[in-house]
Amino acid sequence: MLLENLEKVEERIVRAAQRAGRKRDEITLIAVTKVFPVSAIHDAYALGLREFGENYVQEFEGKYASTLPLNDARFHLIGHLQSNKSKKAGEMFQVIQTLDSVKLARRLSELNVPLEVMIEVKLSEEESKHGAAPEELPALVEGIRGCANLRLTGLMTMPPWSEDPEAPRPYFRRLRALAAQHGLQKLSMGMTNDFETAIEEGATHVRIGTALFGKRQKK
Repeated sequence: MLLENLEKVEERIVRAAQRAGRKRDEITLIAVTKVFPVSAIHDAYALGLREFGENYVQEFEGKYASTLPLNDARFHLIGHLQSNKSKKAGEMFQVIQTLDSVKLARRLSELNVPLEVMIEVKLSEEESKHGAAPEELPALVEGIRGCANLRLTGLMTMPPWSEDPEAPRPYFRRLRALAAQHGLQKLSMGMTNDFETAIEEGATHVRIGTALFGKRQKK
């Protein structure tokens, strides 16, 4: 089932890239394994996937030891990071996509572990969404670039969920403009329902769970 799903996702990525005049290798597929057992990571790894996304530090802690043999796998934290979990996150993840304050950046840098980071930008009014406001970006970018152990590579966002894959397009477009304004190359945007739209708007990283692993079981 996973192989079949991966092939379908790959076809969708390739078609979207072609429509945008882009190459497939410009787009990184992040397999989102939150609430799935660690066996899902191993199965995906066996099929050639190397980039994985997890939302919760505490949940990934329970899987972490079992992922250590997958030495070329990279794990992205794509959920909100609380400052009291920053030490544990820095130990387990290679990429933190949800940085949203200079204070948190300094905490991570003090761990003396090289980390790739992205800034999460809040582009919607939804209370449940996290991230820095666009007007906070200049100071935030400058602050993070002053952190010796952090490598700031891009921006990420979570637009309001919609069944219409076209609905997030303005949010993706805005993120691309903000990244260009600050000289950042990577754009993490787009999930199962809207990743083609995101690719058309310049996504370099798409975060896909349901289309690969099926619907998540409620805990």
